[in-house]
Amino acid sequence: MISLNNLSMGYALDEVRVEVLNTIDLTIDDGESVAIVGPSGSGKTTLLLLLAGLERPDAGEIRIDDIALADLTSDDLADLRRDRLGIIFQSFHLVPSLTALGNVALPLEIAGQPDARERSRDMLDRVGLLQRQAHYPSQLSGGEQQRVAISRALVHSPSLLLADEPTGNLDKHTGEKVGDTLFELLAQLGSTLVMATHDERMARRCNRLLHLDEGKLAEKSADAIF
Repeated sequence: MISLNNLSMGYALDEVRVEVLNTIDLTIDDGESVAIVGPSGSGKTTLLLLLAGLERPDAGEIRIDDIALADLTSDDLADLRRDRLGIIFQSFHLVPSLTALGNVALPLEIAGQPDARERSRDMLDRVGLLQRQAHYPSQLSGGEQQRVAISRALVHSPSLLLADEPTGNLDKHTGEKVGDTLFELLAQLGSTLVMATHDERMARRCNRLLHLDEGKLAEKSADAIF
């Protein structure tokens, strides 16, 4: 599903170059769930942005489903995200002027799917929010908004889900409920998950745990990190 080869990425900060990712190699198989943990500012979000094709690396290769992202145009990358990727953000990023149903249906409608609304209602039903389909984000709790965001990310059955701190803005109880919803849907769809998280409970639910610090990525056990 994912192959990274000698991946490097850095940023200029006050005339100093900060290396966020330094010659990273990584392979992730279809259907795996992988948690990336590490200190704030270690590059977890940067890595997800690179995997989504929203940033370009300084060096190295990224392949998704054996497709080299460097060979794709901006339009090609947009098509890849539309067809194969789902993305969940910590801050939900729902469209405030759209209802829960409208937010979930948005990627399907952009893709021209004629059954967008029907599939979106089914997805909202699966996350227990069908009765809230006509409500706007401002009328939903944080946990409900994140479940809408999860539904939007998974409604088109992506082969790869990228999640950036999906429970970071939620209290412990709500975070656990959202985590249950996320992993239940992933099991049903068979999608691969790459998740950046500080949440130990979420990290321990994944098949693999990777620790990112000082530009280096290393596979470790949960007990060695937490």
